[in-house]
Amino acid sequence: MSGTGALARVIRSAADRAARAEAEVCELCAARVDDGHAHLYDTGAAEVRCVCGPCSVLFADDAAGGGRYRLVPRRRLRLPPVDTAVLGVPVGLVFFVPRSDGTVTAQGPSPAGAMRWEVDAAAWQRLAAEVPQLAAMAPDVEALLVNTVRGLDEHWIVPVDDCYRMTALVRREWRGLSGGGRVWPAVEQFFGELTERS
Repeated sequence: MSGTGALARVIRSAADRAARAEAEVCELCAARVDDGHAHLYDTGAAEVRCVCGPCSVLFADDAAGGGRYRLVPRRRLRLPPVDTAVLGVPVGLVFFVPRSDGTVTAQGPSPAGAMRWEVDAAAWQRLAAEVPQLAAMAPDVEALLVNTVRGLDEHWIVPVDDCYRMTALVRREWRGLSGGGRVWPAVEQFFGELTERS
């Protein structure tokens, strides 16, 4: 056995371990998941969890898991402009999540992560009466995603995992006090790549 062969095996072994550590896995069974994997919303921890296909099937019914886990839907629906000013949130890049308990939260991405506000539930209900698609949103797992920054007028119903991806993108690309030259083109590209799906 040559020293070069042993060294090559050690390097390959370390690289294999690093690749396994970086690969995303199902947070329920530890199986590897692909890039388009499903997500569960953990109502107890208020977090999104990665899941493989077989585990996601277990939670297709909202009653599965005693209600602790809710499968995040894949639906995306582009809406005509929605007057979200009535909700009293002073930012142009924000997502609104109706909750199972009747409350509504608004979250806006920032360099430090998501800023969060409580939205007046009565104001949300009035808006949902005007825009029926909002009333049909799945609580906790779907959001109204809005971008009115820099002249855009984007309004979407999306899975909450899209909102978390957008929040991570803003945090990653933000530079200085105003965001710098990278964040807003990246946000525009994010919205440009959204496609409707049922």
